[in-house]
Amino acid sequence: MNFLTIGHRGIMGVEPENTLRSFVAAQEAGLDAIELDLHLSKDGALVVMHDTDVDRTTDGSGPIAEKTLAELRALDAGRGERVPVFEEVLEAVRSPLQAEIKDKQAARALAEVMNERGLAGRVEVSSFHDEAIAEIKPLVPGVRTALIASRYGTDIVDRAVQAGAETVCLNIRRLTLEIVERARKADLRIIGWVVNTQDQLRLVRAFGLDGATTDHPDIKRTGRFTA
Repeated sequence: MNFLTIGHRGIMGVEPENTLRSFVAAQEAGLDAIELDLHLSKDGALVVMHDTDVDRTTDGSGPIAEKTLAELRALDAGRGERVPVFEEVLEAVRSPLQAEIKDKQAARALAEVMNERGLAGRVEVSSFHDEAIAEIKPLVPGVRTALIASRYGTDIVDRAVQAGAETVCLNIRRLTLEIVERARKADLRIIGWVVNTQDQLRLVRAFGLDGATTDHPDIKRTGRFTA
C-alpha cells in the first residue's frame, strides 16, 4: 500500500494554518490528503479553526462559540486570509479531506453537509473524542472515521474498535511496537503525527505505518524513498 501524506491544517509550516491559502498550497504540493479542524460558530456555521478561541491564529480574541460567522469573517487569519467555513474548503480544493471534529457539537452539522453533498468517499472524519466518532458513524452511511490520540497506551486500540473507527492517528512520540501490532491485529490503519523531519519519517516507516501527517510538503517527496 502507498504511504499516505496528509497536510496538517493545510501546510501550516509554510502558510497560515487552516486557511484556504494553506489548503490550496497543500494540494499544489501534491500531498495525498488535507487535514482540517472544525468548530461551530455562535450561529451554527462549520468554522475551520484549531483552537477553541481565535487568539493564537487571528488578530481577534475570545471563544469561537461566542462569535457569529460575520464576526469571525472580520478577523485576519494570517496574510490577509479570512476564517473559512467547511463548505468553502470543499470548493477550493479537490483533494481528499480529513475533517477533525474539535467541538463535539459539530458532529451533526458535519453529518448534514456530508449527506447533502455525498462526501462519504472524500471526507474521513477524525476526532480525539470517542463519542464524536461513534455519533457520526450511523449518521453518514459509509463514512470512514479515525480516532486521534496524543497521550495513550494499548487501550487506544480497544477505544477505536468500540467507537467504530477504521484508523488511529497517533502521536509518534508515544508510539511502541506493541501498540502497532495490536492495531494491526484489529485491522486498524495507523497514521503518525506530526512528522516533520527525516528522523521522524524513518521512524514511522520503520514501524510500517500507513501514513504521516506533516506540516511540510517535502515529506511527500522524500517519503517515497525512505524505508
